[in-house]
Amino acid sequence: MIDKNLREDGEKAAREVKLLLLGAGESGKSTIVKQMKIIHEDGYSEDECKQYRAVVYSNTIQSIMAIIKAMTNLQILYSDAAREDDAQQLFALAASAEEQGILPDELAKVIRRLWADSGVQGCFTRSREYQLNDSADSE
Repeated sequence: MIDKNLREDGEKAAREVKLLLLGAGESGKSTIVKQMKIIHEDGYSEDECKQYRAVVYSNTIQSIMAIIKAMTNLQILYSDAAREDDAQQLFALAASAEEQGILPDELAKVIRRLWADSGVQGCFTRSREYQLNDSADSE
């Protein structure tokens, strides 16, 4: 029995492929692993998707905040002055939303309005000039 288990474990280990991914931070290493899981396994379970939801919300909030902060540094103006109020509301609501791992409707609407602004879009196209998480890529 022990010999059989050892033989099976050895055969299983011989079929395993190990891959070492090296790269700088934000270069896409974990993205490759996630894509391989989707392509070569059965993708993500419903529970795994629920677990990632908070990460997606946090990345969304962090990315739009980085863009808004960069607008000041790059001296980019909003196309609609009302977006200034939305930016203030974004920063006021962001901390508690991230802490709770949620994206409240009110915050989602603020983000949508900001994202629709041509000034914000212009700043996004200049993202190589400031630090923006690679998960914010529009492709």
